[in-house]
Amino acid sequence: MFEKVLIANRGEIALRIHRACHEMGIQTVAVHSTADADAMHVRLADESVCIGPPPSKSSYLNIPAILTAASITGADAIHPGIGFMSENANFAEMVEQHGFTFIGPTPEHIRIMGDKVTAKKTVKDLGLPTVPGSDGGIATVEEAKSVAEDIGYPVLIKAAAGGGGKGMKVARDAAGLPEAYQLARSEAMAAFGNDEVYMEKYLEKPRHIEVQLLGDMHGNAVHFGERDCSIQRRHQKVIEEAPSPGLNATEREQIGALAADVIRRLGYRGVGTIEFLYENGRFYFIEMNTRLQIEHTISEMITGVDLVREQIRVAAGLPLTYKQEDIVFNGHSIECRINAENPETFTPSPGQIQGYHPPGGLDVRVDSALYDGYRVPPHYDSMIAKLIVHGTNRNECLLRLRRALEEFHIGGIDTTLPLHRTLIAQPDFINGDYDIHWLEKYLARK
Repeated sequence: MFEKVLIANRGEIALRIHRACHEMGIQTVAVHSTADADAMHVRLADESVCIGPPPSKSSYLNIPAILTAASITGADAIHPGIGFMSENANFAEMVEQHGFTFIGPTPEHIRIMGDKVTAKKTVKDLGLPTVPGSDGGIATVEEAKSVAEDIGYPVLIKAAAGGGGKGMKVARDAAGLPEAYQLARSEAMAAFGNDEVYMEKYLEKPRHIEVQLLGDMHGNAVHFGERDCSIQRRHQKVIEEAPSPGLNATEREQIGALAADVIRRLGYRGVGTIEFLYENGRFYFIEMNTRLQIEHTISEMITGVDLVREQIRVAAGLPLTYKQEDIVFNGHSIECRINAENPETFTPSPGQIQGYHPPGGLDVRVDSALYDGYRVPPHYDSMIAKLIVHGTNRNECLLRLRRALEEFHIGGIDTTLPLHRTLIAQPDFINGDYDIHWLEKYLARK
């Protein structure tokens, strides 16, 4: 097992990894920008190294600085966390070349799944259902028109190297296709430095279902059930729950087993998530995330498994602790992502925390690096906390979530706590009757 792990991230996820390491007897190294010198993960780590000024490109995306920090502190391994370098195949490769262990999948698997066209072809060959669409990238508007006529409108044009909703445009008819195609390519180039796009059939009322997976270096793979991540704004998840209120037991078992079989046949190492759109009883693969997910917490709550601990064990070469029959699903869990944003305009709201009181009680968990007096910097993602609750069933979970949101207080800045209090009181959410377009439509009506 590792003796010292460098955590190449910040905020609540850096703190989450630190906690898992310390419970395993592993020392931690925090890297940080000058803006994060007083961050909680820096305060609690065994060692810390400043790797640059506030802009991410000069600090958390600065590969030479991260590798130097690992070298001078004598770290055995580097955990990339979520975002930043977590799905950068070149970084993973350089980590291994410099004699450290990358706590994540192989660079090869990151590359395969990082290119959406290659990923779709790979999983299709392994038996996963995919959304009808182009076989690869689309080079011209004329080609786009031909594919659209074949699969039928509306269509979705997506960046091949994309993620986070960037480089995605809907064309509802032939007249709107040229503009959507050009806009998607322009956004893709600006966001990813790659303007390749592909096309899929646009589904009108799908749910976003993802399966939490874990594989080791010994040919073993298991799943930890599915999560429903359909409550989204601009393709960014807002609320997630497990299990999905939209699936029955047979569908749940089938999609979990199928996804686990795929990563087993791939020889995949570490945690990962295969994501699907689900509509009218059918699943369609959309992408695989080759990293830990923000919402891994709700899978932990319904299984009792520490996924970060298992991720670290697998990276160290150990076999899985669990066989599939050992994983028992218990109750229901919901996560709310709390952002430092105005709850109506979604304008970022950095600033100093003046009064912080997280909720508590049975089966209530808050993952956050906030503390009273902490200054939320303006340079990074606006998510500042995750509220996760668990109940013996969905109704109990909803009641506990309502109570926890009422208790949660973050003063000094605007947050999305009021939005979450409103959303979970909506009849559609209470009934589990929503899809990936529901939140956008709800906000448009307000």
